[in-house]
Amino acid sequence: MAEKSYDVVGIGNAIVDIIARCDEGFLSKRDLAKGFMRLIDAAEANRLYEAMGPAVERSGGSVANSIAGLASFGGKCGFIGRVAADQFGGIFRHDIRSLGVDYDTLPATDGAPTARCLILVTPDGERTMNTFLGASVDFTADDLDANLLEGAKIVYLEGYLFDAEAARRAFAKAAALAHGAGRKIALTLSDSFVVERHRGGLQGFIETQVDLLFANEAELLALYETADFDEACEQLLRHCELAAVTRSEKGSVVLTKGEMLHVPAETVEKVVDTTGAGDQYAAGFCFGLSQGRSLEVCGRLGSLAAAEVIAHYGPRPQVSLKELAAKAGL
Repeated sequence: MAEKSYDVVGIGNAIVDIIARCDEGFLSKRDLAKGFMRLIDAAEANRLYEAMGPAVERSGGSVANSIAGLASFGGKCGFIGRVAADQFGGIFRHDIRSLGVDYDTLPATDGAPTARCLILVTPDGERTMNTFLGASVDFTADDLDANLLEGAKIVYLEGYLFDAEAARRAFAKAAALAHGAGRKIALTLSDSFVVERHRGGLQGFIETQVDLLFANEAELLALYETADFDEACEQLLRHCELAAVTRSEKGSVVLTKGEMLHVPAETVEKVVDTTGAGDQYAAGFCFGLSQGRSLEVCGRLGSLAAAEVIAHYGPRPQVSLKELAAKAGL
C-alpha cells in the first residue's frame, strides 16, 4: 500500500529555465535566430550562460509546468525527473518543492549535467530558446518511485521522453505499477516531431497502456497521418477511452466512447505568449478529473488555466488558479 496519496504524479524532463533580457545585438553577434528554439550541447550552454545578463532561474519542463499548474489549483502532486548532482540540479529541486510538490528523485552522480533552457527575451517580447537536454534524457526505470506512482490517482507522462529507449521501458514499468494499484495513466504527445519519429510505438502504447491522452490538433493529425480532424478523432477513440484535444482559439474537444464534447476557449484580452498553454490545459483537466468533476468541467478548467498563461510571459500561472476557478464558479 502506498504511503501517501496524490492527485497527480508527473514523469518528465527536469529542466531549469534560465530567463534573461537581452538586446537584438546579443542575438545577432551569436547568430541566434530570434523567436526560435534550438538544441545545444553542454559547452555551448556554459558559454551562453556566462555571457547572459542577470537571470531568473526556476524549474521547468512540459510536465513539470503542468504539475506547477495543478499545485496552483490546490492539487496534491509529485514529480519524477532526472537531474545531476550539480548547481542546476539543486535549483530544480528547491524550486519545484517550493510549490508544494513532492520531488525526491535522487540526483545522478555520473553522466550529463542537469538540463537547462536558456531563454533570451528581446525588448519586443520575443523569446529565443536554447535547450540543453542533459541528464533529463538519461531517465531510466531506476529513477521511478513506486510509492509515488502507486499513490497517484493519475500518473502523467511526457511524450518528449519517448525518444529514449530506456525511458520508454520506464514508461512501461510506470504503467504496470500504476495500473496494478488501480490508477490511471495519462500521456501528452508533446510535439508533432515526437509523433513523426515514434508513430507506431506511440499508437501501441496508447492502445495498451494509456487511459487519458492529451494532444493538440497537429499532433493528433500526425498520429494518424490524416488532414481530416473528425477521422483522426474516430481512429483515436478505437485506441483510447478518453482524450482531450486542444485546438487553439477553437477551444478543445473531449472524446469518450460515443461522445465528442466541444469546450470553448476562454476569452483572452491579449495573447502575449502561448508557451505552456497545452501544459496548463492538461493541469486543469487532470485536476478536475482527480476531483471527480464532469468532463465538461474538466475541459473548462483546462481552458481557464490555458487562458491565464497565454495572457503573460512564461509557461506557469502567475495568479492562483484555485481562486480563478472559484471566481468562474468552477
